[in-house]
Amino acid sequence: MTDRTVEFQEPVTFLGGGRADSGLLRTILKRAPRLIAVDGGANMAVSEGLSPDLVIGDFDSVTEETLAAIPLDRQMRIAEQETTDFEKCLLRVRAPLILGLGFTGARVDHSLSVMSAMVRHTGKPCIILDETDLIFAAPPRLALDLAAGTRLSLFPMATIEGRSSGLRWPIDGLTLAPDGRIGTSNEATGPVDLAFARTGMLIVLPAGQLSQAITGLLSAHGLR
Repeated sequence: MTDRTVEFQEPVTFLGGGRADSGLLRTILKRAPRLIAVDGGANMAVSEGLSPDLVIGDFDSVTEETLAAIPLDRQMRIAEQETTDFEKCLLRVRAPLILGLGFTGARVDHSLSVMSAMVRHTGKPCIILDETDLIFAAPPRLALDLAAGTRLSLFPMATIEGRSSGLRWPIDGLTLAPDGRIGTSNEATGPVDLAFARTGMLIVLPAGQLSQAITGLLSAHGLR
């Protein structure tokens, strides 16, 4: 397949080559049924009997046996090395929602590169998750319908100021930064409203809060 942008009307699942639970993958596909294999993620897809809608990447991690099982018109090989395979997918896939699995647990540098790409492409609603946590880049305004006691961590990827309601430890008047104050293990006291002066904030929630995260993120993007 030639290098181009592909648009989907349904939510999509990005499957990477990191740690990915097969049961969780099946669950995520019920919410985001179009499957995009991110390079080596195609190996797991094929081993699970799944046929990806697309495989995108530089193909340095996907095996020849895997590629042989996927039609050529679903393979988008991008040779350039200026972007990661995850970012290659973000740049070429348009969808109302992206859920990503297989981007944590294997290599820390790969996971960090995914977080970096998310905060640089905040216009695309994207949530990365595993069995424990989910993470997404916060839009400038965000409302989350959380129960009291829900863990919520704020990790700034840049120097950011913001305002909050519904947090046990409010962020009003604070400057958060990756080399300064961060917001690990804050806690909701009920529904949470957040506002940030700029992009660059990551939100981390328990994986069980996926529905709340999807609703809040799509609403912030005017999609629900």
